[in-house]
Amino acid sequence: MTDAVIDRSRDISQPLERLGPDETMKANSRQLRGSIAAGLEAELTAAVPGDDIKLMKFHGLYQQDNRDIRDERRRRKLEPAYRFMARVRLPGGVLTPAQWLKLDELARRHAGESLRLTTRQTFQLHHVRKQDLRPVIQGLRDVLLDTRAACGDDTRGVMASINPELSALHAEVLALAVKASNHAIPKTGAYDEIWYGAEEKGAGSGPEEPLYGATYLPRKFKIGFVIPPVNDIDVYAQDLGFIAIAEGEELKGFNVAIGGGMGRTDNAPATYPRLASVIGFIPKDQVIAVCDAVIGVQRDFGDRVDRSRARFKYTIDDKGLDVIRAQIEARLGYALAPARPYAFTSNGDALGWREGADGRWHFTLFVQNGRISNVGGLALLDALRAVASRHAGRFRVTPNQNLVIADIEAADRPAMAALLREHGLDALNGGSGLRRNSMACVAFPTCGLAMAESERYLPALVGKIDAILDRYGLQDEPITIRMTGCPNGCARPYIAEIGLTGRAPGKYNLYLGGGFHGQRLNKMALENVGEQAILDCLDSALGRYARERAPGEHFGDFAIRAGLVPEVLEGRRFND
Repeated sequence: MTDAVIDRSRDISQPLERLGPDETMKANSRQLRGSIAAGLEAELTAAVPGDDIKLMKFHGLYQQDNRDIRDERRRRKLEPAYRFMARVRLPGGVLTPAQWLKLDELARRHAGESLRLTTRQTFQLHHVRKQDLRPVIQGLRDVLLDTRAACGDDTRGVMASINPELSALHAEVLALAVKASNHAIPKTGAYDEIWYGAEEKGAGSGPEEPLYGATYLPRKFKIGFVIPPVNDIDVYAQDLGFIAIAEGEELKGFNVAIGGGMGRTDNAPATYPRLASVIGFIPKDQVIAVCDAVIGVQRDFGDRVDRSRARFKYTIDDKGLDVIRAQIEARLGYALAPARPYAFTSNGDALGWREGADGRWHFTLFVQNGRISNVGGLALLDALRAVASRHAGRFRVTPNQNLVIADIEAADRPAMAALLREHGLDALNGGSGLRRNSMACVAFPTCGLAMAESERYLPALVGKIDAILDRYGLQDEPITIRMTGCPNGCARPYIAEIGLTGRAPGKYNLYLGGGFHGQRLNKMALENVGEQAILDCLDSALGRYARERAPGEHFGDFAIRAGLVPEVLEGRRFND
């Protein structure tokens, strides 16, 4: 298929003066080098200057400050307490005990003695000082980890389903996720030069980035691989999703889904969450070709003027799904086959012990909101270091911020079970069905976008909702609840049965009616309200659910059937 049939009417070669300022910044960055190296040496500030803050996102780093003490420092005429968050690139969420122990070491030395499991199956190290960034990144390199493209306008961390019972299929899909991640990360030498001290090899705009060009993508781009029947990665929330089609453990290929995304802006009806559209089937050997084709379409057609509408979901809705599919097929040189049948039943994790088809055992541990530290009644950081020191298998971070202690030989299971009991880890898997299906973003005090609490508040709120559930006999009912401190949707709240997004300190939008396995958007039930209004609304809704639900009916489905909120069939109707 020749370039003549590919419409490049919005190609990145258009003059930069017609584009947004971030596009000019990227084009002038010398392929993501900027002045980052010099900024790291500036001793009079804990920050980095100018556009380097944005460029460092491509290196997996966010500059943040402690918002709990921001006002105090302003009164004392001090600069904000700047620190950095480093996000690890960990395709599929799989790591070795040696890698875990290195992360533990770095967390204790440089990151406030805390690790955080993210909603995209990786780790974040918070509170890292500027002068400690190189030691952290070089420490990661010692165990073959990095932070490349964990943020920025590129292909971010690639997700993959965690299904301990399907050993061979999981291994094959994971290998493809790793291959896709390694293929799609930026190829600029900037990372090696700035963080490892490699010699600069030149900052040209062509050969260094054959996929991304001089200005990379218009916005972030997310890829995920899912293995039905568990939609744990929320494949419909991905820019590009690969839905495994298998017979037993034999992988036949993938259905391709495009255009998912959660972010929106309050009071901006032109922004909205969108579920991905399934456009066809491909054999498994076409995964990388499809990645290139889909990324290329977004690179060439995505909005480079208005960043609020620069995600792939808006490109699809603005151009039309049929037009975008045709562009993808033109780049591939063939038409996609019709999508094949599949079904999802949930998007949560099966906690506790599971045996894989290969006879090895796996223990999935509930980690509330992904936070691993020694704060509170359980020294979780210490406990998991003890596990990693004796574990001979691997770890798997789940898309729900939980942790699988994986690949335990049958003969080793009794000893591992005893170790888990010794450290109180087996007790973490209790709690209500709501708590076990809860998820929150970081929000305060580190996220600069947060408008309300999330991670620090959701456990207490769940406790108050648990009292309602207990009153109605719903304590064990699995109900998904997700909270974010702003409308950007990092914890994927817009597909939860109960979703909460921050509007101001103590104020949230409440959404109801999402699909239990991520197949349907929810709808706003209350806007900009406090805790009591949230609890009153949920008391009424859950009471009706207990009395009126059909056998096997999930809460989100009931909310639609009972008319608590209208059904949202596609993203452009979300704000109606």
